[in-house]
Amino acid sequence: MRNQVLVAGAGPTGLTLALDLARRDIPVRIIDQATEFFAGSRGDGIQPRTLEVFDDLGVLDAVLAAGIPTPIMRAYLGGEFVGERRMWEPVEPTPALPYPNPWVLGQSGTEAILCKRLAEFGVRVELGTALVGFEQDATGVTATLRSGEAEETVRTDYLVGADGGRSTVRKRLGIAFEGSTDESLRMLLGDVRADVLDHEFGYWFAGADRPMEGIALSPLPGGRQFQFAAPLAGDAEPTLAVLQEYADRYSGRTDLTLTELTWVTVWRPNVRLAERFRDGRVFLAGDAAHVHPPTGGQGMNTGIQDAYNLGWKLAAALDGDESLLDSYESERRTVAARVLGVSSALLDKLVDGDDDAMERGPETQQLDISYRDPADHGALVPGDRAPDAPLKDMAGNPIRLFDLFRGPHATVLCFGETGDLPVEPDAQVYAIVRRGAAASERHLIDVEGHAFAAYAAHPGTRVRIRPDGYLGHRV
Repeated sequence: MRNQVLVAGAGPTGLTLALDLARRDIPVRIIDQATEFFAGSRGDGIQPRTLEVFDDLGVLDAVLAAGIPTPIMRAYLGGEFVGERRMWEPVEPTPALPYPNPWVLGQSGTEAILCKRLAEFGVRVELGTALVGFEQDATGVTATLRSGEAEETVRTDYLVGADGGRSTVRKRLGIAFEGSTDESLRMLLGDVRADVLDHEFGYWFAGADRPMEGIALSPLPGGRQFQFAAPLAGDAEPTLAVLQEYADRYSGRTDLTLTELTWVTVWRPNVRLAERFRDGRVFLAGDAAHVHPPTGGQGMNTGIQDAYNLGWKLAAALDGDESLLDSYESERRTVAARVLGVSSALLDKLVDGDDDAMERGPETQQLDISYRDPADHGALVPGDRAPDAPLKDMAGNPIRLFDLFRGPHATVLCFGETGDLPVEPDAQVYAIVRRGAAASERHLIDVEGHAFAAYAAHPGTRVRIRPDGYLGHRV
């Protein structure tokens, strides 16, 4: 059997897509031209909506075990301690929102967990394998792969370019990458050790006269390293010596010695959005489709959700229903444009030295992303995120709506139904009833009324939840 989907690029976006397809028993092949897996923190902020995606994909427990909450930052101005603050003040979970707070895990850690889960479905990343060309026709895509000196021609139903900002797939399609690059602003990012600092905290070091111009050291889980961020002046090179120079200058300390530089990069404001996310049987996702500033922790999360949106639609197309494929671009390009605006605004605040430049609000969590029709109004309409809620089964055991949604299927909730439930071959159907109701079909009890409230439901309301956790329709 030929591979039905070829994924180029094995970062978080490509891995998420391959995993979502593999759990649907769709033959998928994932390649990456790199000869070894990325080792570094890079995208280390995981937003609440992405945690919900990871819950569905079966990797949430591993991600939570490997990561840490957003750390408290200790601020020092002119070498003097001036206080503590967080980018985000933690809040308590609610019945509708079980994972309300961002989580910190270096990108290489996230990728390792996704790789391990993908391997459970018998799929492994093919490193050192580059996509060097492809052609498509009405029935599929013919791609040329190169591994070392060997070339291979493969036939696939669909090709997805998750191959980063310099995407080979996007360039070969001739899709414009609209936006700008600001060469006047450079930022140095790297992973280093700083053993003299308490690893339970993050640090902001700046001069007393310019409190928003300085360096940040944020603790990374699973070791002793910090992610280092600083403005890079002139044509300085990204070396440990340069990092040390900045640490000495801004901290005012003589004992802050940096060691073990394991990853470093120079980032420039390169804010871009692909003109199209689809060309026939070829799709773009993640950084291949949109490139973000690091402010706000949006890039990796947006890419993961591109993949989560596309996976079930490719599965439907391979099952004979191609009608959903056009909605990938219309839904995700709109989201990417909005998210680019959020992260760019935060970057502007940082450059301008605004007092609240380091604060993050709900707009960065991606929980309010919706695909609703602008003409639709209401508390919860098709296209909105499907809330969670606690329930009990007939034996009195606790269960959550997210437990019902978990898996590659759609879900239909029939509120107040006590008779025959509808049969939908592509969905799992449940009755949600209030305490004391007698029902003849499989049903769950909304003991405290949270499900009825979250869905603005009344007896007779029926809601279909898409496989990616958004409302498909309601009656």
